[in-house]
Amino acid sequence: MAWDLVFWLICLFGNFGLLAMVFHELLCLTDLEADQMNPFEATACINKWILPEFILQGVICILFLLTGHWLMFLFAAPLTCYHVMLFMKREHLIDVTEVFRNLNFEKKLRMIKLGIYLIFFSILIFRLILSAVYMITDEDGGEW
Repeated sequence: MAWDLVFWLICLFGNFGLLAMVFHELLCLTDLEADQMNPFEATACINKWILPEFILQGVICILFLLTGHWLMFLFAAPLTCYHVMLFMKREHLIDVTEVFRNLNFEKKLRMIKLGIYLIFFSILIFRLILSAVYMITDEDGGEW
């Protein structure tokens, strides 16, 4: 039962990292739109975090699959498949010459990802608390 708690903690911290990465990318795009950052600096800053985001999302999705959390895997799989599709087409990086043309699309994409990661974050917090309660009640012999 303690391994279940550790698993949910790992997933929660991973998801927190994903939230931080996407929020940072969205912040860079907003700074670019407000002309507080030049396009080269913004795209370099965003492109630096895209591949770690994809890898972390894939690892979390594979962890759900390997541990038998099928519903969480089915929720995480579409975004992971989208990341794999972007990577295979080599469209995952933002081009510095076309950043202003795709700015609104990139911001909307990051907002959708932020919403998905926030939903996952709330589910993971709930599962973590549920796992901790189960662990505490099992140590006491099943009594509250």
